[in-house]
Amino acid sequence: MNDRDFTFIDLFAGAGGLSEGFVANEGFIPVAHVEMNPHAAMTLKTRTCYYYLRENNRLEEYRSYIRGEITRDELFARMPVGMLDTVINREISDETTNEIFNSIDGILQNANIQNVDIIIGGPPCQAYSLIGRAKDPDNMRNDPRNFLYRQYIRFLTHYRPRMFIFENVPGILTAGNGETFRNIIREFNEAGYTVEHRIIDASDFGVLQRRKRVIIVGWQNHLQLRYPEFERVEFHATVNDILEDLVPLERATVNNTYVLEPNNYLIESGIRCHDDILTHHECRFHNPRDVEIYRRVITAWNDGHRRLRYTDLPEELCTHKNRSAFLDRYKVVAADLQCSHTMVAHISKDGHYFIHPDLEQGRSLSVREAARVQSFPDNYFFEGPRAAKFVQIGNAVPPLMAKGLAQGIRQIIENL
Repeated sequence: MNDRDFTFIDLFAGAGGLSEGFVANEGFIPVAHVEMNPHAAMTLKTRTCYYYLRENNRLEEYRSYIRGEITRDELFARMPVGMLDTVINREISDETTNEIFNSIDGILQNANIQNVDIIIGGPPCQAYSLIGRAKDPDNMRNDPRNFLYRQYIRFLTHYRPRMFIFENVPGILTAGNGETFRNIIREFNEAGYTVEHRIIDASDFGVLQRRKRVIIVGWQNHLQLRYPEFERVEFHATVNDILEDLVPLERATVNNTYVLEPNNYLIESGIRCHDDILTHHECRFHNPRDVEIYRRVITAWNDGHRRLRYTDLPEELCTHKNRSAFLDRYKVVAADLQCSHTMVAHISKDGHYFIHPDLEQGRSLSVREAARVQSFPDNYFFEGPRAAKFVQIGNAVPPLMAKGLAQGIRQIIENL
């Protein structure tokens, strides 16, 4: 570290989308990532390997792994002792928090780091999401995830970072008729932090996706800071720019071949470099009924941007008894628009909400295409089975958005 480096802890880290935006900015050093999902935690370890090998001019060893030439254990064995221990695969709870503190305290001591400058992250959003509340007969009032923000506050109290970022879905503002959010703000204040929040759209940071999130920024009361100004980023691009260079797929196939050189958007956004190796370009199998539905909804979309509702389909194609809710369950990704609709983890279930716009392919998005919608770079390798990769991607903060947040935070904190 040098005098301009800032340390951070990533809580409820997922696959690391928020952390990626900070690490991609020079001068942000991750102390620890805490994540309960084993597949996401393994993804974080693999990404840690990527950054270590890149910094030491040994990226070919990482490429050997993603090409399948060496095993994951062989890759991990090339890391310095203790480096991968910075990824803590534990649930954050009353029973585990002190143990996690001990692990992070040991990391700080071994690295001779005196302070944690920033804490980032946001607890799982299902308890706050409008969809989750609509599906639950009790409106998610008794879901214990409503109170995970208190675990976040325990980390603030223990490490006293100068600033923090707390990210979540807009539904957090109205959960419990607004009482939940009022409690969150009050308890942040009681912990010694001034906080402000805004609803921010990922598309404002160059992500080709409409994805609104509540971003709470807090700082120690005595610092007299302000909410960062996040610079708007615009690319002259459409969603097709993240699809066109990937080889067309048949259903249930894998093909790791680029068919075009990277376009301006892919290069300028950092999603693809000329020496990247394409991975995860695989899609799920679709039965003949779904393929026929896809054909119809793609045709309608390409003919004047018409969205077919479930009740518009012929009776023989409709198998769901519920004909009054979620009628937009089949949705085409809008290739010719600047932004896709919001990527969600449900893509792991069936893919119907994220249909590729090419009529000839008649399929849902591949893992890599979903990752690109979220602005993950092609050199980002996700661990676990295909469904687990989709979950990691759908739950993530888009790295381009996270990069913009990190830049705004840096402008504030480097003047302290």
